[in-house]
Amino acid sequence: MQNLIDILAANPLLLLFLVAAIGFPLGRISIAGGSLGVAAILFTGLAIGAIDPRLKLPDLLVNLGLVLFVYTVGLSSGPGFVASMRGRGLSANVFALCVILLAAALAAGAYFVLGLAAPVVAGVFAGSLTNTPALAGVVELLASTGQPAEVQSQPVIGYSLAYPVSVLGMIVALYAAQRIWRVDYEAERQRPDVRGLGGVGPPIVSRTAVVVPGDHTGVPIGQLVGSRRWRVVFGRLEHDGRTAVAGEEDVLQPGDLVSVVGPEDEVAEVIGALGRESDRHLEADRTTVEMRNILVSNRDVAGRTLRELGVPHRFGALVTRVRRGDVEIAAHGNTVIEPGDRVRVIAERERMPSVVEFFGDSMRAASEIDIVSFSLGLALGLLAGLVTIPLPGGIEFKLGLAGGPLVVALVLGALGRTGPVVWTLPFSANMMLRQVGLVLFLAGVGTRSGYDFGRTLASGEGLPILAAAVVIVAVVALVTLWVGRRVLRLSMGVLSGVLAGIQTQPATLAFALEQSRDDLPNVGYATVFPLAMIAKLVLAQLLLVWLGG
Repeated sequence: MQNLIDILAANPLLLLFLVAAIGFPLGRISIAGGSLGVAAILFTGLAIGAIDPRLKLPDLLVNLGLVLFVYTVGLSSGPGFVASMRGRGLSANVFALCVILLAAALAAGAYFVLGLAAPVVAGVFAGSLTNTPALAGVVELLASTGQPAEVQSQPVIGYSLAYPVSVLGMIVALYAAQRIWRVDYEAERQRPDVRGLGGVGPPIVSRTAVVVPGDHTGVPIGQLVGSRRWRVVFGRLEHDGRTAVAGEEDVLQPGDLVSVVGPEDEVAEVIGALGRESDRHLEADRTTVEMRNILVSNRDVAGRTLRELGVPHRFGALVTRVRRGDVEIAAHGNTVIEPGDRVRVIAERERMPSVVEFFGDSMRAASEIDIVSFSLGLALGLLAGLVTIPLPGGIEFKLGLAGGPLVVALVLGALGRTGPVVWTLPFSANMMLRQVGLVLFLAGVGTRSGYDFGRTLASGEGLPILAAAVVIVAVVALVTLWVGRRVLRLSMGVLSGVLAGIQTQPATLAFALEQSRDDLPNVGYATVFPLAMIAKLVLAQLLLVWLGG
C-alpha cells in the first residue's frame, strides 16, 4: 500500500487519471433514481486525498481546469446571459445579494455564539460560499496590517474546513430538492419564461396549411410575418400545382398550400389564422425542391446572423431550422450561426450544391478549434482577472482565475465574432474542453482538500468551524431553493445555476448540468456570478474589519 502511495505522490498525472477513472463510473450509479454524475470525481478526490498529504494535484493543473471550464461555460452562455438580463436578471441578482448578506450575518453570528476568532470567521464565510478570491483578500488585508503569520493562517484554516462542507452540502441539497419536488426537467424546458435561454426551446415541427380567403391573402409573406409577429418560418409554397421555396415577396392566395415550421403551439396558431391544416405534407414533395441538413464549417459564415448571410437572395434558398448539439430551433433573421451547427436548408435542386459549398459541410473543418481566437480570448480573460478594482473604503479586489475568464467569455460569446475573428467554439469542441477542464478542477480540489478535511474530522479540533459551516450552507441552500422555486418561480434548471452562481462554484454547476441535461444552469450561473463574486470579496473583508476592530 505504501509503495502505491509513493508512486501516486511522485506522479500527479497518474493520480489525476486514477481519480477520474474511479470517480466517473461511480457517478453513473443510480441512487434512488438519480446519480451524482461527474461530481463523484470530487468525492473520490476527497477520499484519496485524505489518505496522505502528498496525494494532491499541482496548482497548475487545478487552475488550468478551472480556466478551461469557466471560459467555455461563458462562451456558450453569452447569448443566454444577455437575454436573461432583459427579463428577470435584475431580480435574480437582487435575490442573490440578499442570500449572500444572510450568509455574512450567519458568519457574524458564529463569532458571538461559538467564540470563533474574526479571521477564522472571515475564512469560514469565504469557504462556505467557496470563494477563493475572498479568502485571498482577507489574507492580504491581514498581511498589510502587519499581523503575525499564525493570525494570517487562521482564515485559511476556516476556509479549508468549510469549503468541502459547502461543495458537498449544496450538491446534496440540489439532489434532495429535485427528488422532493419531483422535478421534470423536460416539462420545464417548455415553460415560456425559459424558451430561448441557453438554446432551450420547444420541439420544432412542420405542418402544411391550406390558405382560405381572409385579410391574410394578397399580402406578401414577409409583411404578414412582421405585422403579426409570427415566430415561424414558411418553407415550401405550392401555387397552381407548382412547388417552390416560399419567399418574403410571395403572396398567399386562396387554395395555396404552404409549409409552416416552428414550435408546435405557434405553428397551430398560424395555421388557424391562414385556414386549416392539410392532409398533404409539402416537405415530402422533393420533385423540384430539395431539403438537406448541412454542417456549418465555413468560418466566414460562423458568427453571423441569417439576415447578414442573405441566403434567400444569394441562392433563392431558405434555412428553416438550426440544430446546435441536441437542441433544434426555428431559424429567424436574427439567428446567429455558430461553427458546428447543422442547418436545414430547402432550395431548388440545381442550387443546392452552391448552398452546401457556402456553408462548408466539412466534419473535419467543423471539429477544429481556432487556436488564435481561443488563446486570445483566454489571455484577455486572464488579464481581466489580474486587474485590481478599487471599492469605497479602501477595499480592492480582483476577478481572479474564475471571474476574469468568465466575464470576458460572456462578452465574447454574446458578440459571436469581431471582424474576421470568430470567438465561439464548435459545440462538440466546447463540450470536450469543458469536460476536460471540469475533471481537472474537481480532481484537484478534492485531492487538495481531502487530507485536512479528514484529519480535522478525525481529531475533533475543528468541530465549531464545521458546525458554523454546516449552518451557513444549510440555510443558504434552503433559502435559495425555497424562495427561488416558490416565490420567484424560477425553473429548476435556472435556479440550480443561480445556487451555483451564489457559491461561484463550478462543482455545483457541473452537478446541476448533469441533472438538467441542458444549458439552463449555465444561464442562471452566469447571471448572478459577477455580482456574487464582488459581494463576497467585499463582505469577507468587512467581516474581518468589523469583528476584529
